[in-house]
Amino acid sequence: MNALREQIVQVAFGWLGTPYHHHARLKGVGVDCVQFLIAVFSECGVVQEAMTGTYAQDWHLHRSEEKYLAGIRQYARPTATPEPGDIALFRFGRCVSHAGILLPEPRQVIHAFAGSGVIISSMDGQELNGRFNSIWTVVP
Repeated sequence: MNALREQIVQVAFGWLGTPYHHHARLKGVGVDCVQFLIAVFSECGVVQEAMTGTYAQDWHLHRSEEKYLAGIRQYARPTATPEPGDIALFRFGRCVSHAGILLPEPRQVIHAFAGSGVIISSMDGQELNGRFNSIWTVVP
Protein backbone atom coordinates (compact mmCIF):
# COMPACT_ATOMS: atom_id res chain seq x y z
CA MET A 1 0.00 0.00 0.00
CA ASN A 2 1.46 3.37 -0.96
CA ALA A 3 1.94 6.24 1.48
CA LEU A 4 -1.12 8.22 0.35
CA ARG A 5 -3.41 5.23 0.73
CA GLU A 6 -1.97 4.58 4.22
CA GLN A 7 -2.58 8.22 5.12
CA ILE A 8 -6.20 8.07 3.93
CA VAL A 9 -6.87 4.96 6.03
CA GLN A 10 -5.15 6.44 9.11
CA VAL A 11 -7.05 9.74 8.85
CA ALA A 12 -10.32 7.79 8.47
CA PHE A 13 -9.48 5.74 11.60
CA GLY A 14 -9.15 9.03 13.48
CA TRP A 15 -12.89 9.55 12.96
CA LEU A 16 -13.93 6.20 14.52
CA GLY A 17 -16.59 6.67 17.16
CA THR A 18 -17.69 10.09 15.91
CA PRO A 19 -21.48 10.15 16.23
CA TYR A 20 -23.67 10.34 13.14
CA HIS A 21 -25.15 13.77 12.63
CA HIS A 22 -26.79 14.81 9.37
CA HIS A 23 -24.83 17.48 7.46
CA ALA A 24 -22.15 17.81 10.17
CA ARG A 25 -18.37 17.59 9.76
CA LEU A 26 -16.68 17.86 13.16
CA LYS A 27 -14.46 15.01 14.35
CA GLY A 28 -15.61 13.56 17.65
CA VAL A 29 -18.84 15.58 17.54
CA GLY A 30 -20.81 14.60 14.44
CA VAL A 31 -20.55 13.68 10.76
CA ASP A 32 -22.61 12.12 7.99
CA CYS A 33 -21.31 9.85 5.24
CA VAL A 34 -20.65 12.49 2.57
CA GLN A 35 -19.08 14.94 5.02
CA PHE A 36 -16.87 12.11 6.32
CA LEU A 37 -15.46 11.55 2.82
CA ILE A 38 -14.90 15.28 2.30
CA ALA A 39 -13.13 15.61 5.66
CA VAL A 40 -10.81 12.64 5.14
CA PHE A 41 -9.85 13.37 1.54
CA SER A 42 -9.39 17.09 2.08
CA GLU A 43 -7.19 16.48 5.17
CA CYS A 44 -5.04 14.19 3.01
CA GLY A 45 -4.78 16.89 0.32
CA VAL A 46 -6.40 14.70 -2.33
CA VAL A 47 -9.37 17.00 -2.95
CA GLN A 48 -10.04 20.60 -2.12
CA GLU A 49 -12.65 21.40 0.45
CA ALA A 50 -15.94 20.52 -1.26
CA MET A 51 -19.21 22.30 -0.64
CA THR A 52 -22.33 20.17 -0.83
CA GLY A 53 -25.05 22.70 -0.22
CA THR A 54 -28.03 21.58 1.82
CA TYR A 55 -29.64 18.18 1.39
CA ALA A 56 -32.48 16.40 3.11
CA GLN A 57 -31.55 13.33 5.12
CA ASP A 58 -33.99 11.15 3.18
CA TRP A 59 -33.54 12.69 -0.30
CA HIS A 60 -32.59 9.31 -1.81
CA LEU A 61 -35.91 7.70 -0.87
CA HIS A 62 -37.95 10.08 -3.01
CA ARG A 63 -35.83 10.68 -6.10
CA SER A 64 -33.97 8.70 -8.73
CA GLU A 65 -31.52 11.49 -9.56
CA GLU A 66 -27.93 10.33 -8.91
CA LYS A 67 -26.92 13.39 -6.85
CA TYR A 68 -24.45 11.54 -4.62
CA LEU A 69 -22.82 9.84 -7.60
CA ALA A 70 -22.60 13.17 -9.45
CA GLY A 71 -20.64 14.58 -6.51
CA ILE A 72 -18.29 11.59 -6.46
CA ARG A 73 -17.68 11.97 -10.22
CA GLN A 74 -16.29 15.48 -9.65
CA TYR A 75 -13.35 14.12 -7.67
CA ALA A 76 -13.01 10.40 -8.37
CA ARG A 77 -12.99 7.85 -11.15
CA PRO A 78 -14.23 4.26 -11.22
CA THR A 79 -11.65 1.54 -10.66
CA ALA A 80 -11.68 -2.18 -11.41
CA THR A 81 -8.80 -2.85 -9.00
CA PRO A 82 -9.97 -1.77 -5.53
CA GLU A 83 -7.31 -0.81 -2.99
CA PRO A 84 -7.37 0.55 0.56
CA GLY A 85 -8.32 4.22 0.55
CA ASP A 86 -10.73 3.85 -2.38
CA ILE A 87 -14.44 4.67 -2.08
CA ALA A 88 -17.12 1.98 -2.01
CA LEU A 89 -20.54 3.24 -3.09
CA PHE A 90 -23.84 1.76 -1.92
CA ARG A 91 -27.50 2.08 -2.91
CA PHE A 92 -30.10 2.90 -0.31
CA GLY A 93 -33.44 3.81 -1.75
CA ARG A 94 -33.54 4.50 -5.47
CA CYS A 95 -29.96 5.58 -6.09
CA VAL A 96 -26.39 5.68 -4.81
CA SER A 97 -26.68 7.40 -1.45
CA HIS A 98 -23.96 6.07 0.83
CA ALA A 99 -20.21 5.54 0.76
CA GLY A 100 -17.33 4.26 2.82
CA ILE A 101 -13.56 4.09 2.55
CA LEU A 102 -12.05 0.69 1.79
CA LEU A 103 -9.76 -0.75 4.46
CA PRO A 104 -6.81 -3.15 4.04
CA GLU A 105 -8.91 -5.95 5.53
CA PRO A 106 -10.83 -7.73 2.76
CA ARG A 107 -14.30 -6.33 2.07
CA GLN A 108 -14.35 -3.90 4.99
CA VAL A 109 -15.14 -0.20 4.95
CA ILE A 110 -15.08 2.64 7.43
CA HIS A 111 -18.13 4.85 7.10
CA ALA A 112 -20.51 7.18 8.92
CA PHE A 113 -23.73 5.24 9.35
CA ALA A 114 -27.00 6.70 10.62
CA GLY A 115 -27.69 5.55 14.17
CA SER A 116 -24.16 4.17 14.62
CA GLY A 117 -21.68 6.94 13.79
CA VAL A 118 -18.30 6.24 12.21
CA ILE A 119 -17.84 2.48 12.28
CA ILE A 120 -16.07 -0.35 10.47
CA SER A 121 -18.39 -2.72 8.62
CA SER A 122 -18.10 -5.73 6.40
CA MET A 123 -19.44 -5.01 2.93
CA ASP A 124 -21.31 -8.28 3.32
CA GLY A 125 -22.55 -7.45 6.82
CA GLN A 126 -25.96 -6.48 8.07
CA GLU A 127 -25.80 -2.74 7.27
CA LEU A 128 -24.45 -2.97 3.71
CA ASN A 129 -25.26 -6.46 2.40
CA GLY A 130 -26.77 -6.39 -1.07
CA ARG A 131 -26.38 -2.63 -1.43
CA PHE A 132 -22.93 -2.47 -3.08
CA ASN A 133 -22.77 -0.42 -6.29
CA SER A 134 -19.16 0.32 -7.34
CA ILE A 135 -15.63 1.32 -6.31
CA TRP A 136 -14.09 4.70 -7.12
CA THR A 137 -10.67 6.19 -6.43
CA VAL A 138 -9.30 9.66 -5.81
CA VAL A 139 -5.70 8.46 -5.60
CA PRO A 140 -3.68 9.73 -8.58
